[in-house]
Amino acid sequence: MKLLDFSNININEEAPVCEPERQYYYMAKARRYVTAKADELGHPLTFCVTTFGCQMNARDSEKLVGVLEQIGYVETSNEEEADFVIYNTCTVRENANKRVYGRLGQLSRMKKQKPYMLIGLCGCMMQEPEVVEKLKKSYRFVDLIFGTHNIYKFAELIVTRFESERMVIDIWKDTDKIVEDLPSERKFPFKSGVNIMFGCNNFCSYCIVPYVRGRERSRNPKDIIREIEKLVADGVVEVMLLGQNVNSYGKTLDERMTFAELLQEIEKIEGLERIRFMTSHPKDLSDELIEVMSKSKKICKHLHLPIQSGSTNILSKMNRRYTKEHYLELVDKIRAAVPDISLTTDIIVGFPGETEEDFLETLDVVRKVRYDSAFTFIYSKRTGTPAATMENQVPDDVVKERFDRLLKEVQDISAEVCSVHEGTIQSVLVESMNDHDASLVTGRMSNNLLVHFPGTQELIGKIVDVHLLEAKGFYYMGEMI
Repeated sequence: MKLLDFSNININEEAPVCEPERQYYYMAKARRYVTAKADELGHPLTFCVTTFGCQMNARDSEKLVGVLEQIGYVETSNEEEADFVIYNTCTVRENANKRVYGRLGQLSRMKKQKPYMLIGLCGCMMQEPEVVEKLKKSYRFVDLIFGTHNIYKFAELIVTRFESERMVIDIWKDTDKIVEDLPSERKFPFKSGVNIMFGCNNFCSYCIVPYVRGRERSRNPKDIIREIEKLVADGVVEVMLLGQNVNSYGKTLDERMTFAELLQEIEKIEGLERIRFMTSHPKDLSDELIEVMSKSKKICKHLHLPIQSGSTNILSKMNRRYTKEHYLELVDKIRAAVPDISLTTDIIVGFPGETEEDFLETLDVVRKVRYDSAFTFIYSKRTGTPAATMENQVPDDVVKERFDRLLKEVQDISAEVCSVHEGTIQSVLVESMNDHDASLVTGRMSNNLLVHFPGTQELIGKIVDVHLLEAKGFYYMGEMI
């Protein structure tokens, strides 16, 4: 990433009020502090950002990295060596919180060895008031705590920490603010996530996300288009449009625009080859979107459509606001419009009150839809959600037995479904050298399946035609044409 020129910013004046100018002022100021500390220590300051959770968090981490590099930090993958360690946290499951607390114990030891080290915590877990209270009481060595709504203030918070030399806590309950045009450092030069909206209005009874990510708010379509055009000019050929429920995009805009209409505008961007998106909520998947997908030359042949349960009774308790029948009708419509679509899903086993009959309904959906793959989860009681206090929590041994049956069904079907492309020629975006064989590269087809084939480093980021020689369950071996 090219370093910005902050020479025209006078950091001795008052900080600007407007964004993003205010944050660029604080980046210039932070760079002065970082440079001074590096000179004092005799080496460049390093940082390590660890991301827990979803692709929204991964995208947020790219923004953190972008700011850190602009103010003079150098990235390292070794947490033990880093002068600034940041955990971008997830809180979907309570086990995620326990992992963070466990790792903080290790950081405490490291900080005793180098007191100048900074420790930052951000993300969804920080939006829980009891978490912040616990950190204030038992983890006083943490320097910076902020949440999901004010990540754009990262540079400002760093300056506050340098100037105060105390724990800085800045948590917002909610926001309607979206700040554009701040630095971001992409993990991949050829593909990028792009936030199109933030927050969630769905309040599924098992999910903590609306409470920690806030209410739904959509980005202005012109800002989205402008960002993607910049990405394409910088070598990006594939974008992943991100939102907790992309199908409800546009509802908070002054001038309404549907998700399908946004996709049509993005498709017009020259040089962009592929468009992906997630996550889609079945209750908001429109006929308009299905039609746009059927006609598109750039939207990938992959749709992640979480079912969560095949039982209409359980879906009602989950507050999903669709039925088993409605979901299966959607699948029929999608398959009719896009015959070669790859469908993937999320399924929860053992939701409170789930009977054997309810579970068999889920198996029935799996057999009828025949997913390419499914993310399967054992229900995890999440404090703060309505489901956590529901009666008829399913015994662990029953849940485990059902989960094993579901997993076998999903895997058996996936192996059959994924092998249908054997012998065909497919377009593949080469993403990396193969982890296990240096003579191979790894790429991804439009339908999201991986392919390994002979190739060299020069192919990374290019879209090439590959003959699929052999299906190996969830991936293919092939050769480039």
